[in-house]
Amino acid sequence: MSTYRLPGLRAMINEISQERNLPKNAVREALEEALLKGYERYRRSLRLDETHFEEDHFINFEVELDVEEEGFRVLATKTIVEEIDNSDQQIALADVIEVVEDAQLGDTVVLDVTPDHQEFGRMAAIQTKQVLSQKLRDQQRRIIQEEFHELEGTVLLARALRFERRSVIMAVRSDIAQPEVEAELPKREQLPNDNYRANSTFKVYLKRVKDGPQRGPQLEVSRADAGLVVYLFANEVPEIEDEIVRIVAIAREANPPHHKVGPRTKIAVDTLERDVDPVGACIGARGSRIQAVVNELRGEKIDVIRWSPDPATYIANSLSPAPVDEVRLINTESRIVHVLVATDKVSQAIGKEGQNVRLATRLTGWKIEVRDSSNYDHDEEDRQAMAVMEATSAP
Repeated sequence: MSTYRLPGLRAMINEISQERNLPKNAVREALEEALLKGYERYRRSLRLDETHFEEDHFINFEVELDVEEEGFRVLATKTIVEEIDNSDQQIALADVIEVVEDAQLGDTVVLDVTPDHQEFGRMAAIQTKQVLSQKLRDQQRRIIQEEFHELEGTVLLARALRFERRSVIMAVRSDIAQPEVEAELPKREQLPNDNYRANSTFKVYLKRVKDGPQRGPQLEVSRADAGLVVYLFANEVPEIEDEIVRIVAIAREANPPHHKVGPRTKIAVDTLERDVDPVGACIGARGSRIQAVVNELRGEKIDVIRWSPDPATYIANSLSPAPVDEVRLINTESRIVHVLVATDKVSQAIGKEGQNVRLATRLTGWKIEVRDSSNYDHDEEDRQAMAVMEATSAP
């Protein structure tokens, strides 16, 4: 077989492999696909009388790289026919039988159709170069998707590289032995107290591995996702890792709507062990465990509360640290509850800019209305609630 010489092929594959963090076999695969596209361009240039080619017209052609010889060959699998309709896919029996005496109609033969340097041409070489660049990007995307797909929803160690518009571009790796790849930390996923200076490191939550051919990093990471808090507690509290304590629910406001309010999280925990205090386990001796989480989140306020199967108890706990006098489940179907607190505790229960009650509502799934217990009219509230229920249930 003939070989189209490509001096420096081995060095080129090694160089691309290092530059693009791609395995050599992936580079070879991309190069073979690009050379095949270049060859198709060359073949089309020979068929000036035919302007349209079906998409699968060259499906029977393949490129075979020879790294040892530093070159490539083009092979075509053709079907043996009596009369040729398509010379790219067929070959006449009379031609084959000169070489293979027992050749039969319908059989296939593999032919070496490698062009020489003069035939291949400049346009085909340009086409090859353009397609190679695209194929290498495709290979990079495919490898990143395969490498990180199973890591979605986990936490990675990231290194800040640079800002692009309002996003931070970070370097992450799936394993210490793997090369770094770029990930995007969008503005909405950043923490207000983080300082993303170059080469500073952070724990980030891998939120999404993007599909498709869009430009930019394929990985989207987050510092604001509640999943990061869950990971940090699981990492600091052995009882969670051992499934003695479980995290039942979590509500996080990492980027509050008002700038005067800081980030805050409420996390509900529970256990089936009578002699285990799940809240105390998360806080740790002298607050050592929760402080480690707070430090990683740059001072974010965290309320650890005890989950309860009783809605009234759970709702009262969710407004912690505000003390609650009474919880009244006004409408269980619509999940509306009135929480009565002392006059001087109303603002604490609601929280600055409503953050405490807003997080408690998200945590419990109940619409919580904080009321002053000193002027709460039980009879009137019951009457109004009954009227609302009757109106909504009427046909």
